[in-house]
Parts: sequence; structure tokens; C-alpha cells
Amino acid sequence: MALRAPRVTPGLAAGDVQSLARSLQDSNDITVFVDGTVHRLPAEARDAVVDLLQRLSRGEAVSVSSVEEMLTTSQAAELAGISHTYLRNMTDRGEIPVEYRGSHRRIRLSDIMAWLATQKAQKKSADPDSSAAEEPAGQE
Repeated sequence: MALRAPRVTPGLAAGDVQSLARSLQDSNDITVFVDGTVHRLPAEARDAVVDLLQRLSRGEAVSVSSVEEMLTTSQAAELAGISHTYLRNMTDRGEIPVEYRGSHRRIRLSDIMAWLATQKAQKKSADPDSSAAEEPAGQE
């Protein structure tokens, strides 16, 4: 089964927690250095980083994952035009990657779209005469 797990970071050591908590107290200005270059984060990114740092400063473990559009198996099956059960069986076999949120399966929109593109390409290669069949009879 193809499983994409989010990255999980354990809570910080007590000394690091206190230091980070002091730095964040009454501040939400985050400046990031990348290869020695200073980058001011836009408000949305700053808020996400501050939230992450605040959670770490409380000693909490943190899980980070991207929020690409995730679909339920029912939504993914409907989009793909297949049954919910067939889709679940495909995720069990690892044909379509799946992530679990508790016991619930979630499938990335991009993975369903990639699977659909593969199916279309396989159908096209299996039926090379499909374009000829579309031409009117008597015209060559």
C-alpha cells in the first residue's frame, strides 16, 4: 500500500521550549534566512510559522503536511467514474496512493487525475484505430 505520511516532529527539550517561548512572547515578526539571504514572510506564511513555533514552544509534537486538495474515497471514486469499493481495493493494492486521517482514507486530487490520465493513455494505445473509426466512411 502506498502511504504518504505527514512529517511529525517531537516536542522540544525543556530548555529549547523556554527559549523559544521567550522569543515569541508578544511578537509575530518572523524573518527567515535562506542561504544568508533575509526573507520577510507574507502574512499567511508568517501566521503558519508562528503557529508552528508556538506549538513547539509549548512542548507539543507537531505534524506538518501539505494541504493539497484531499478527497474522500467517495469523492475520488465519483470523479474517476468507478465504484467506491473498486477504488478502495486499488488503494489496498497500492495502485493509487492514499493517506489515512485516523481510519479514514484520503486521496490527493492530483493522484486521481494522474490515474485517469494513465487510464486514458492505456485505452488510446490499446485501440490505435479509434481515430480512424471517427472518419466518415468513403473518405481516405
